[in-house]
Amino acid sequence: MLSAREKAHMIKAEAKRLGFLACGIAQATFLEEEAPRLEQWLKQGKHGEMGYMANHFDLRLDPRKLVPDAKSVISLAYNYHAHPQQEDAAAPKLSTYAYGRDYHKVLRKRLKPLRAFITEQFGSVEMRAFVDSGPVMEKSWAQRSGIGWVGKHTNIIRQGTGSFFFLCEVILDLELEPDAPVDDHCGTCRRCIDACPTEAITPYGVDGSRCISYLTIELKDSIPQEFAGKMQGWAFGCDICQQVCPWNRFSTPHNEPQFDPKPELKALTADEWHGMTEVVFDRIFEGSAVKRTKYEGLRRNMRFLINNGTN
Repeated sequence: MLSAREKAHMIKAEAKRLGFLACGIAQATFLEEEAPRLEQWLKQGKHGEMGYMANHFDLRLDPRKLVPDAKSVISLAYNYHAHPQQEDAAAPKLSTYAYGRDYHKVLRKRLKPLRAFITEQFGSVEMRAFVDSGPVMEKSWAQRSGIGWVGKHTNIIRQGTGSFFFLCEVILDLELEPDAPVDDHCGTCRRCIDACPTEAITPYGVDGSRCISYLTIELKDSIPQEFAGKMQGWAFGCDICQQVCPWNRFSTPHNEPQFDPKPELKALTADEWHGMTEVVFDRIFEGSAVKRTKYEGLRRNMRFLINNGTN
């Protein structure tokens, strides 16, 4: 009979074969340390209009409420790093992850063979997979499973890799040997804090209601004027805190063809961006995460940039 260590080793080997950057395991238990921090963050309104963050509070903190009798949480990282994508330097900026196919779709497809492998090897296993969706505190599980540490910008950083990777989880009722968390290696560095133009970052905390990613994606109302001149050309998402992080000098380009941008997207000039019709938007961003903000949302963001002289 296979031990919990042997099962964990087999799953990690298969995850690596399937192209995941890293795979770590944590014991499925109540997130005792995270509970008061999450409650305080919500009470302070730092989730802005992201009302869903306040939903299912108990489910977010205990994976056993998502998968009855869950024993383990498998955390996986998937690289999406790429060099600057657009040919016109004056074009509005998109977060690196948004240039290719929506990562939710890509990672769900990548997780299917891993789940099938677990079933084939270990028999009937109750499990659920999550890709930045559902009431799962993915960064907490990634930290607990040794994928990396929570940086001062609250993204997970992996030594020798950086932070340009997606996280996903498999919660299952299979006993697996857990990994140990890794140490924090941010030290005295505060580049992400100092570089954030909207002052959204405090050490190990982010005011989501001030984050450029929130303002350009999650916020449905008009972007507040207090952020005029501070958007630095970002029309969808923002990578500033990752771009300035010294650990990302170790980032390497991804090997996922579905994350490659369409040539038409790369070639768009600034004028073409600002004159984009809804028909062109639908064609260029078909299957893309940019569809989340919808055409009118992207137009709102670009109008804000033009009216405030930042693009």
